Amino acid sequence: MRSPFGTVFSWLDLRLGLRSAVWPILTHPVPRGLGWFYVFGSATLTMFTLQIITGICLAVVYVPAANDAYTSLLYLNNEQPLGWLLRAVHYWSASGMVVMLALHATRVFLMGAFKYPRELTWLLGVGLLFLTLGLAFTGQVLRWDQDAYWGIGVGAAMMGRVPVIGPTLVHVLLGGPNIGGETLSRFFGLHVFILPALTIFVLVPHLYLVVRQGISSRPVPGKVVDPKTYAAEYERDLAEGEPFFPYDVSKDALFSALAVLVVFALAISFGPKGPNGPPDPTLVAAEPRPDWYFLPLFALLALSPPEMETAIMLVMPLVLVAGLVLLPFVASRGERSPRRRPVAVLSVVLLFVTYGVLAWLGAVAPWSPDMTAWSGTPIPPHMVKDLAPLQLQGAAVLQNKTCRNCHALDGEGGKRGPDLTTVASRLTRDELIRQVIQGGGNMPAYGKQLAPAEVEALVSFLGTLQTPGEPSPRAADAAAR
Repeated sequence: MRSPFGTVFSWLDLRLGLRSAVWPILTHPVPRGLGWFYVFGSATLTMFTLQIITGICLAVVYVPAANDAYTSLLYLNNEQPLGWLLRAVHYWSASGMVVMLALHATRVFLMGAFKYPRELTWLLGVGLLFLTLGLAFTGQVLRWDQDAYWGIGVGAAMMGRVPVIGPTLVHVLLGGPNIGGETLSRFFGLHVFILPALTIFVLVPHLYLVVRQGISSRPVPGKVVDPKTYAAEYERDLAEGEPFFPYDVSKDALFSALAVLVVFALAISFGPKGPNGPPDPTLVAAEPRPDWYFLPLFALLALSPPEMETAIMLVMPLVLVAGLVLLPFVASRGERSPRRRPVAVLSVVLLFVTYGVLAWLGAVAPWSPDMTAWSGTPIPPHMVKDLAPLQLQGAAVLQNKTCRNCHALDGEGGKRGPDLTTVASRLTRDELIRQVIQGGGNMPAYGKQLAPAEVEALVSFLGTLQTPGEPSPRAADAAAR
């Protein structure tokens, strides 16, 4: 007697031709003895599937509004039955996806599986790597907590340094001049709709090429890749091979099941990630930390000299992308075995050691810049000479509120924000007030930290900081009044 599952499958097979479409793919021959290093790709796909399922469930409850996002996560954590587990599985499966993808890419690199004729498969895999990191970053922002707020600030700072179009990119990213509800809506759209759709759009041809080009054989020392002889050699490997189902599928299924169990064990043991405090932009003493996969970049930005930040933010990613894209074309043939490719092995060891050290430093290093670095440095005397009492009071406000930790005067002070030595030559009085109260760009809003009298005094002092001999926008603004 046929089981209910068999009855349903037969009904579908009669109409969709599942057996004739799927069975040849499952049973296609693969080289013999692939081993357990080949299971990371299918485990990555399993983690992505888990992300989609849990993400859809979370989207039913999550409210992508600036005033409600944080509380909706608290509701999931504390009131919605099993909501905490859903969030935890979503977070830990995201970590699992990053880990599995990194292991898969490392295996492909070390075993030379990116070489001829799998260049396009590698390029699509590189695209999937960056899309996965994009999903991870946008997912972090949706927690809408302190880490998310400052993470957006760093992302905006990186985009803002792009020549010519940087400010436009920042405006598009934030949905306006400041981090707010529009920003959250845009990241929600990226995380829930755009990036998953792009991932599937890239993943489908990647899987198609895996089937079309076949799984690469285990590398053998001395057996080099030569486009003239590759096809005949691979056919011989397949003739001596085995069907993908059930031998290699069973290893993929077993490892993926183990990976899912690990995700659930971590989710139950450690729970969901955050949210870590409401996103209050006035908390300049906050010490935010990105999720673990971005800690090395955080450490680089936190520990490097300010003059290196532009190179780290703009040049390093371009070099990384260019290297990954050009790799299958500059090394498309030759040895595949790691035993004959010491440079490749050393590169991987150096990369993992560097990543681990930077991740550790990122976990323990203070937020850059040191928030007490310049608080004791006095304002240059010529800037306070002959000032009116209100302006002197403003100078004291600037000093006491540690504004110089981010802003320099006469070149001395923090480099995170612009130098204020001639700020009144760039901004009008109204613009100064708006910047102090509302913040903008990489600067937090101080509207709730300063009394109106303090704002008035501070702006009065800032209005004196202008290029000697040049009319300032502030003066023109005052004249217009």
